[in-house]
Amino acid sequence: MLHGLWTPGSGLMLWVEDRDLVAEESAADAVGRVLQRKFRHHVKVPMPAPSGPELVEWPAVALAPPDAAGFLLAVSPWDSRIAGDLRYLAHTVRGIERWARAGRVVPETHRAEGTWWPRWRLLGGERQRAWLTELTVAMPPVQRHGSGARSVLDDLVTELTDPITRHVLGNRPLDGRRSHPPHPFLAALVHGDSYEEGTPQLSGSLDRWRDSLTVDEPELVLRLLEPDDADVEGDWDPDTALWRLEVCLRPEGEAPVPIPLHHTDASRLQIGVRKLTEAVSAYPRLQDVPSDPDSLDLFLPTAVVIDLVGHGAVALKEKGISLLLPRAWSVASPSMRLRVSSPGTPASAENRSVGKDQLVQYDWELALGDTVLTAAEMTRLVNSKSDLVRLRGEWVRADSEVLARAARYVTERQGSGDRAIVDLIKDLIADDLSRLPVDEVTASGWAAALLEGDVQPEQVPVPDRLDAILRPYQQRGLDWLAFMSRLGLGAVLADDMGLGKTLQLLALLAHENAPSPTLLVCPMSVVGNWQREAARFVPTLRVHVHHGPQRLTGEELTAAVGASDLVITTYALLARDLAQLKEQQWRRVVLDEAQHIKNSKTSQARAARSIPAAHRVALTGTPVENRLDELRSILDFANSGILGSEAMFRKRFVVPIEREQDETAVARLRAVTSPFVLRRVKTDPAVIADLPDKFEMTVRANLTAEQAALYRAVVDDMMAQIKDKKGMKRKGAVLAALTKLKQVCNHPAHFLRDGSAVTRRGQHRSGKLGLVEDILDSVLADGEKALLFTQFREFGDLVAPYLSERFGTAVPFLHGGVTKQKRDDMVAAFQGDGGPPIMLLSLKAGGTGLNLTAANHVVHLDRWWNPAVENQATDRAFRIGQRRDVQVRKLVCVGTLEERIDAMIATKQELADLAVGTGENWVTEMSTEQLGELLRLGDEAVGE
Repeated sequence: MLHGLWTPGSGLMLWVEDRDLVAEESAADAVGRVLQRKFRHHVKVPMPAPSGPELVEWPAVALAPPDAAGFLLAVSPWDSRIAGDLRYLAHTVRGIERWARAGRVVPETHRAEGTWWPRWRLLGGERQRAWLTELTVAMPPVQRHGSGARSVLDDLVTELTDPITRHVLGNRPLDGRRSHPPHPFLAALVHGDSYEEGTPQLSGSLDRWRDSLTVDEPELVLRLLEPDDADVEGDWDPDTALWRLEVCLRPEGEAPVPIPLHHTDASRLQIGVRKLTEAVSAYPRLQDVPSDPDSLDLFLPTAVVIDLVGHGAVALKEKGISLLLPRAWSVASPSMRLRVSSPGTPASAENRSVGKDQLVQYDWELALGDTVLTAAEMTRLVNSKSDLVRLRGEWVRADSEVLARAARYVTERQGSGDRAIVDLIKDLIADDLSRLPVDEVTASGWAAALLEGDVQPEQVPVPDRLDAILRPYQQRGLDWLAFMSRLGLGAVLADDMGLGKTLQLLALLAHENAPSPTLLVCPMSVVGNWQREAARFVPTLRVHVHHGPQRLTGEELTAAVGASDLVITTYALLARDLAQLKEQQWRRVVLDEAQHIKNSKTSQARAARSIPAAHRVALTGTPVENRLDELRSILDFANSGILGSEAMFRKRFVVPIEREQDETAVARLRAVTSPFVLRRVKTDPAVIADLPDKFEMTVRANLTAEQAALYRAVVDDMMAQIKDKKGMKRKGAVLAALTKLKQVCNHPAHFLRDGSAVTRRGQHRSGKLGLVEDILDSVLADGEKALLFTQFREFGDLVAPYLSERFGTAVPFLHGGVTKQKRDDMVAAFQGDGGPPIMLLSLKAGGTGLNLTAANHVVHLDRWWNPAVENQATDRAFRIGQRRDVQVRKLVCVGTLEERIDAMIATKQELADLAVGTGENWVTEMSTEQLGELLRLGDEAVGE
């Protein structure tokens, strides 16, 4: 049989008793290959004899540690050719392999042959020590002779751990997935090479790091126990009560065990003291509390317990220390709940206007978690002035200050009261509720549909007078508008552009057939559209347009209003003819494109609020264009005072949301505005499934050399101007430069205003206009139509004649100076089959109210830094009636202000539905250095 003997300093010695076995062996496995070798070495082995063990010399094969590791890993423990001593060595090696595969090895360095050698060694710990102890006891007697069993085993494990670990790693290449070569120490460690930069300091550092690893030590667990005198609710004094913090050790897979001082072995007690010291270091408030003389336990005052649970537990967890709380323990936040009850029917059809002021009953409740508190409990908890309270058999930790404020608020309003629904909503945003946790508002009856939103208003039948089929979401819009009209509550229909707000409003008029007319105020550009839509969808609707120099006044106006169902006028005339319009009897006032009153201080906004009417409706696809104040202005028109004063609104919402992006303030604002705002977006498949896709892309153009020179000149001039300026003069210079830079990016002739040609020697002077020409070539080749938007009328005047000549077709340009009749003619011609394939529009005049679905390409020639305004313009084509996918191209010049602000605006999209900033004014607030970097012309700006 083949025997094995580990000899410290020499490695593995293999020898056989039966020489015939050597001669007969021809197998090609590990044992066979060894037996076929020449046994050139000799080993003295203790053999049994009558007078005691005698050393007998045997021929042997010597294997160095790396070869010994490979041989022992290849040996089968069930091979009948190997003896028990060799089987023992193979078993030990496989144990080392398991530790290596489990990652329980660490690097070290040792000095040999005049250099440093990195190598692997076992990590250590209780489990490895237990394993080595078992191996020491099981060691064969022949291996024990001459040296201590443990010293032989330690040498064996030390020498073989390194080659076995590298065998587990497979000597895999280290740079296969790296972008740089591996560290020389790591390479030497994995490949078994020397490390020329090794030092005693490195060796000591590795030893100290290894010693700091507490492998297999029991875990420290701190268990908090209730005070002995807290068995009966309300009978304990939080100022004098002491909580026992039981100090325990928990071995892996076992329950925590306390540490009595007089019945714990020294090593375990030492571990407990060391780990408790680490806990006190992590959470110093445990340092000065009383301790138990018979154990390591501590006694904590209630104040320390509260802080321990709220803050100390986090610090302890970072150190790997667990904190166990009493079974009946919870952390809860106070929450206020408002219960509103109302009748099923809000107001009679004959007196619809009383709905807004109809009284509802309400009850305030205060809860801790899911437990609604009684009046007695609120009084007791407030009087306790402690963040830790005993409530219905459980320990509850809650903020006592918030709890006290909430309890006082609820106690003052205890019981049922009667309030108008709008007054209740004002309460929800009042200053005295600003720091109180109002988490739930529930309602019954008609108030539920208003406040909760999940109770759908009663569906109204499609009016016979309506010559249209309503889509499902349009039917819901009609139901909601009719519901709000019955309540006398103002409504903001804020559907995306193109979803049919006009049709929904006309359907409401057809449904009500009210005796008094509706006054509709809209931009001058869409007056004709309202006339056409009314005639198309409700032919029997009597419409009067109050517009133009020949408009009616005095008794003639009164007679015309009385004989009409819908009176249409413009924002400009609303303010100008306010006195006459206020004298009329209106059922309703409707503002189309209601963002026109986004500034509540303008004459138009004041005029809109002053027109007396039983019901108010605002229609807008963008209730917030730039600032949250705009939303307040629109809602203040719909329901006067609903969002409080301007000062309070800014304090409660504008500052927290626009400056701090406070999600809590966002949620509260949505909660108080959602009852009055209905908004659906066309990208939601549940709203409209047959609308085609919209593909938006940013298309980049290079500046020409002429544009680049002008761009640099404008930036240099602005930087020189603002160097010593402050306040409004500095802002004015920056804003003027921004406008000039946009003009340069459009075309040199746009900036210079010198009447020069669009091209020079057959070459484009503007990289952007050359790109537009390429885009339109492709569009027209496919037989499709395009809308081009610009914010500059003078650029449109420059581009329209050039494009008309270039493509041999009329290119209408719709801007603010075009008369109403001519606008209507332009739209009708473009929408017709034989109409022009290209239409140019100014962003402000053509960005709202128009239906231009004949086009399925939209090009924004110059960027407006408000995405909401650009989206409004895009929605002239991307709306109901569009049957083709819409491609939207936003042109920017590479390396310029346009490209940088395009990227900055993209990062703000997540707040675009609520607040987009302050237009271009935010750029003026930048430092001079920031402005220089923002406006700097990139090296890649100029094309070849």
